[in-house]
Amino acid sequence: MNAELLAERNAFKKRAMAVPVLENKQKKTEEPATNSSSKKTSSGSFKPPKSSSSYGSKFGSGSQYKFGVLAKIVRHMKNRHMEGEDHALTLDEILDETNQLDVSGATKQWLLLEALGNNPKIEVTEDNRYIFKPPYKIRNKNALIKLLKKRDLNGEGGVMYDDVCESLPKAEKIVQNLTNDGKIIQIHRPCDKKRVLFYHDHSTDIEIEGEFVKQWRSVSVDGLDIQKIEDYLDKQGIRSMQDQGMKRVAVQRRKRGPVSRKKRVPKDNDHLADVLEDYSEMTPNGKKL
Repeated sequence: MNAELLAERNAFKKRAMAVPVLENKQKKTEEPATNSSSKKTSSGSFKPPKSSSSYGSKFGSGSQYKFGVLAKIVRHMKNRHMEGEDHALTLDEILDETNQLDVSGATKQWLLLEALGNNPKIEVTEDNRYIFKPPYKIRNKNALIKLLKKRDLNGEGGVMYDDVCESLPKAEKIVQNLTNDGKIIQIHRPCDKKRVLFYHDHSTDIEIEGEFVKQWRSVSVDGLDIQKIEDYLDKQGIRSMQDQGMKRVAVQRRKRGPVSRKKRVPKDNDHLADVLEDYSEMTPNGKKL
C-alpha cells in the first residue's frame, strides 16, 4: 500500500477512537423523550372536527330543522292574517320576513314541492303564492253572524269558538259584544268544556205568562229519565211528541235448523253383477241344493 494512504487510515482510526461512546448513548436515550413531548404538544393543540350532525343542523339537512322552518312560516302567516294582511307572498318573501334566507336549496325544494302545498294551514294561489288558510273565511262580525245563521238554517249546528278565534281578527271582543247584544249564544260542550257558538234566532221567541213559567219550574224531574217521564204523561192522558223521522225496521234473520246428513251406505259391485256367482246354496260337490 501507499504510505500516504496508510497514514490517513491511521489518523482516521485515532480520531474515531477519540470520540466517547457514552455521549452517543445519551443522545439516543434523549431522542424518544423529545419525540413524546412533541406528540403531547401536538395532541393538546389538536381539535376534533365538527360532527356531521351539527353541520346538518346549521345548514338545514336534518328533518327537525326543516319542520322548525315550516312551523315558523305557519306562525308568521297566521300572525299576518290576524293583523289584517291578506295579500299572498312568494316563498322568498316569506323567508325574508321570517329571517330565514340562509336555508339550503334542499329545504327550499322541500317547502315548495311538499311542505307548504300539503299543509292544511297554508293555501296556494294560482300564481304559486302562499297565504294563511283559516277554518272559516270571515273578516268581520257581519260575516260571523251570516255564517252562524246559515248553519242554523241548514241544521249544521254551531261553530267552535277556537276556530272562530283562528279565523277572525279580534274575535274575543267581537264574540263578547254579539253575545251581550243577544245575537249569538255560547254553549260549553260537556265532554271537554270547549265553547260552541250558535245563532240566536229571535223569530221563534214566544211570550209565556209568568204563571205557566212558575208551574213549569216547580215540576221536579230529578232522577227521572225520558222513558219514565213519557210513562207518567201517558197515565195522565197526555201524549208526548214522537220522533217523526223514518224508523229502521230490524230484519229478523231466520235461524237455520240442524242439517240432516244422510249416511252413506256402502254400494255393491253393480258393475260385476254378470260375473259374480252365489255359492251359498251349493254343496261341497258343486251341486245346487
